[in-house]
Amino acid sequence: MVSVADLLTDGRLPGNYFAQDLYVRGSTELGLLENRRGDRLLAVPDPLLQAIYSGLEKETGQASHLVLYNCGRWWGKNFYARFCEELADYYKQPLSNLSMAEFLQSLQQCWKTHGWGQIHLDITYRDRGFLGVEIWHSPFTAAAPQGQKPAGDLERGIIEIFFTQLTGRELRCVQTSCTAKGDDCNRFILGLEKRLTPVEAMVDSGQAHQAIMQTLMQQG
Repeated sequence: MVSVADLLTDGRLPGNYFAQDLYVRGSTELGLLENRRGDRLLAVPDPLLQAIYSGLEKETGQASHLVLYNCGRWWGKNFYARFCEELADYYKQPLSNLSMAEFLQSLQQCWKTHGWGQIHLDITYRDRGFLGVEIWHSPFTAAAPQGQKPAGDLERGIIEIFFTQLTGRELRCVQTSCTAKGDDCNRFILGLEKRLTPVEAMVDSGQAHQAIMQTLMQQG
């Protein structure tokens, strides 16, 4: 029988590190937000997000998608480093030693606690070399201009570099559905660039996510 002492690590019971009631701390008097390690957090209101989209569109036009994507890659690189560091400090072991259940729970709770929506991984096609990512209730595409093309370029950059560093392989990420164009959530496909080359054309032609995946499966 496992005793409580066996479960304790340095006198504590490891739980959900990113639980919102424990992870985020703030002072209304000072107007500060911090995480449980004392690192500063920044709250971004919806009007500011909308202004960023509007300003980029006016200043850079169509290049705004590339600007946001590159910002996402920079953000995602730093996010991955912090994510690994915080979990390694908490569990007293590197991220690579965590179970898949612990990793998924941590990533999902971290994403939610930071206010980025709800992230889910779809491993249906992993044996074929693809990983699906769904983001529900995204504040980023909720603030983006409505249109006929996916607008989750910031998230696409974050996801792409996060999983590239996690797997040690250069992955590409393509968005196949977006709430900014009326879809129920933001969906992304991760895979090797040569495998995802035809996907952007299918997205531009208006094909749905499931139809795109069926085509990829048929191509082998």
